[in-house]
Amino acid sequence: MQQIEVKSIIKAPISKVWECWTSPNHIVNWNFASNDWHCPKAENNLVIGGEFHYLMSAKDESFSFDFWGTYVNIEKGRYLQIVLGDGRKMAVIFEFLDNETIITEKFDPETENPLELQKKGWQMILDNFKFYVEK
Repeated sequence: MQQIEVKSIIKAPISKVWECWTSPNHIVNWNFASNDWHCPKAENNLVIGGEFHYLMSAKDESFSFDFWGTYVNIEKGRYLQIVLGDGRKMAVIFEFLDNETIITEKFDPETENPLELQKKGWQMILDNFKFYVEK
């Protein structure tokens, strides 16, 4: 199974990018793909074997779900390896280059939605993250 990859270049130091990516106080401000969704609650136990739980919710309260995973490997400021709640594998890579941070997410696709739709949704969340960090 081929993984999906999304990427963004963020005009911020890696320390700020890492903090915004891993701190629940920040996650609730960027972890959604469009303005009709939000992330009202985020928990993150950033240790190997620890879990994160992000409540993904439509603002009109018509739908919500717990997006969660377990950390398999953590290299602070560089890399996160995760097994998502449904068993799919995911990696987040942080690279610092020329006063910018390149963040790359690679993940196994799920089977319910077309690959392009999944890639577009994850890229929209990553774009929202970029906007949040750079503002």
